[in-house]
Parts: sequence; C-alpha cells; structure tokens
Amino acid sequence: MQINLTGHHIEITDALRDYVDSKFAKLERHFDHINNVHVILNVEKLTQKAEATLHVSGGEIFADSEHQDMYAAIDGLIDKLDRQVIKHKEKMKRH
Repeated sequence: MQINLTGHHIEITDALRDYVDSKFAKLERHFDHINNVHVILNVEKLTQKAEATLHVSGGEIFADSEHQDMYAAIDGLIDKLDRQVIKHKEKMKRH
C-alpha cells in the first residue's frame, strides 16, 4: 500500500507521517485490497482537517474529518474509513 501524504498550511513532520502510517497499517489489516492512499492534512485557522481517498479494487473510498487537534482529526478519519472499508468489503463478498 502506497501512502501519499500532502500538507496544506502545515509542515508534515516525521511524527505526523509515522502516525498516519501506523493508522493506515491497522486499516490495511481489515482489507488488503487497498492499492493507493492519498491523504491531505489541512489547517484552516482553528480547524485541523484530515481527508483521504483510498483506491481499492472495485472503486474509491473518500472520507474527511475535522477537529481542533490534528491527531484527533486523523483518528476520526480512520474511524470513518474503517466503516466504509467494511461496507465495501461486504459488497464485494455479495458479488
């Protein structure tokens, strides 16, 4: 799984990159057909926003999350993606 990490108005530190990598590694355990991930971390005044597009076999999955803390925004993003990945996996099983 390749993770492309982009920052808008934020410097992507090693700690932030490691945090994103570890979170997506957990996600990959649930569903191993994730080919490519594009993550954008964005800071707008007081709001920290994390959004991601997963390129999976059979389509794309998108989610975003906002919070005052970037790490909490990433956690929220992973939770949303996790639910969507499970839903996508169920759809794939039915076909």
